[in-house]
Amino acid sequence: MKMAMLTILLLFINPSVQNEDLTIVHDGKEIMHIYRDDYMEEFLGEPFISSSKTTELMNQISDLVHKDAINAKIGDSGEIIPGKTGYHLYQEKFTRMVYSYLLGKGPMTIEAPKLPTHPKVDSEILANIRTQQIGHYVTYFNSNNKERTHNIKLAAEAVDSHAVFPGETFSFNQVVGKRTKEKGYLPAPVIVKGEVTEGIGGGICQVSSTIYNAVDNAGAKIIQRYSHSKSVPYVPPGRDATVSWYGPDFTFKNTYDQPILIRAKVYGGQLSITIYSSNQAEVKNRDIPDASEELPDEIDIEDQH
Repeated sequence: MKMAMLTILLLFINPSVQNEDLTIVHDGKEIMHIYRDDYMEEFLGEPFISSSKTTELMNQISDLVHKDAINAKIGDSGEIIPGKTGYHLYQEKFTRMVYSYLLGKGPMTIEAPKLPTHPKVDSEILANIRTQQIGHYVTYFNSNNKERTHNIKLAAEAVDSHAVFPGETFSFNQVVGKRTKEKGYLPAPVIVKGEVTEGIGGGICQVSSTIYNAVDNAGAKIIQRYSHSKSVPYVPPGRDATVSWYGPDFTFKNTYDQPILIRAKVYGGQLSITIYSSNQAEVKNRDIPDASEELPDEIDIEDQH
């Protein structure tokens, strides 16, 4: 009872403290409250708005409302799955809203203003660039190695339906992203400085190597490629492309005047990478040696030490 009386007394003594906040709303939900006094500073006895604090606020709200656009992709049955529009904070308008509150009096509620971000690859583009096969490569693996197979499938899904526009450079690390437990990658054998050891994401170099041979077959310009420090069984000697998040990357440039499309599929113990483009692309293919269909022996890591 005493606590309730004290609260009522405080409200009566200083009512101006109440209801002076700015409420920022996103998609109908309150995401932040700020108070005018926290954004004001004093210089030579005169109050002014802290630009550093308003910039920090804008960055925080930008992170909260940002949503990436999703490119169109090709489904398991060959159907085109439409892309989805994303959005980002309309920073200019948001800044005007915040300054209107800071320079005014009383409370205010604003909806965080947004601008749409359209998919880079929409259904129309995708339909146009899957009409001509310009490159292809298949490698084989032992599907009984569940961890390695799982990692290959994850990396293949990450690159599937990815489009590379004219003059654009494809980066395996950028497209696939960091290979972590949180993203579902599992420990499997990897080659480090000539030694076989176990690491998160083991097996993804077979994906990067298969892409390398497919785009080389398609006549793309190879920008960056490194071989393993030890020969690998899934491609002919010198036809591999090792990748590591903190180390080497595999990159190539689309030198054609049409976008190219990467399709990646795993069938049992086969990894198939097919490169497509539009019928207008004038392709100069290269002959590439085929991978061996003989399944590699399973690696016993303990035997390597």
